[in-house]
Amino acid sequence: MRSVPALVLAGARASGDPLCLSENVPSKALLDIHGEPMLARVLRALTLSHAVQEPIRVAGLDDDLLLSASGGMAVRAAVSAEGGPAASLMGALAEDVPIPLLVTTCDHALLTPEMVDYFLEQAIAGGADLAVGLTTRETIEDSYPQTKRTYLAFGGSELSGCNLFYIATPDALRAVHFWRAAEQDRKRPWRIARRFGPLTALRILLGRPGVEKVFEIVSARLGARIGAVILPFAEAAIDVDSTGDLELVRGILAGAG
Repeated sequence: MRSVPALVLAGARASGDPLCLSENVPSKALLDIHGEPMLARVLRALTLSHAVQEPIRVAGLDDDLLLSASGGMAVRAAVSAEGGPAASLMGALAEDVPIPLLVTTCDHALLTPEMVDYFLEQAIAGGADLAVGLTTRETIEDSYPQTKRTYLAFGGSELSGCNLFYIATPDALRAVHFWRAAEQDRKRPWRIARRFGPLTALRILLGRPGVEKVFEIVSARLGARIGAVILPFAEAAIDVDSTGDLELVRGILAGAG
């Protein structure tokens, strides 16, 4: 499997992050996770992967914050842009960040090299312009029934995002542009579906197709082939968005330790 560059999105919410305020840190990247900054854990998982090139790029932090949050690991600052993760990604891609590219986020505190390798192997083999990592509700709740995640219904299954994306070709940017416009609706699947137009929305919402069919419909609408990679790791879907998430992640790592 060939190695690819990686980009970690670490920008802050425009309205401020209550979690950062409660933990008294200027960025989620600096949240203490088992004795080290959260970003450092993500960087280590990527570095130990067999499929990621170094140095890893990080978007969304100034030089001082990046130095503090990286834990001394080799990293390069990417150009940042305001407006959410998709805008930050577009800003980085507009400069020197190459394609193909693995994209993840600084709050992926439970990311492991095994997850990264599995995702990239499946994404590259799938041949899509853009691959999106997902995990089933069953996988997540079998291990962590107490966690609350956002699920999207596909046919007879429910899937949650894993903050892992593989941009294989420039055609994937059509999907990124769409996501930038739809980002405010990320917790409201019906609103996202409506952005594709009424007929496409009805096919998705009323037809209840499976995940492969949904991605096929969306791909045709956006003009880019989008594929799903279903990961068998419950931890892949647990990011740190709230105090409850932070407590869960710290508890998981304490138990593992």
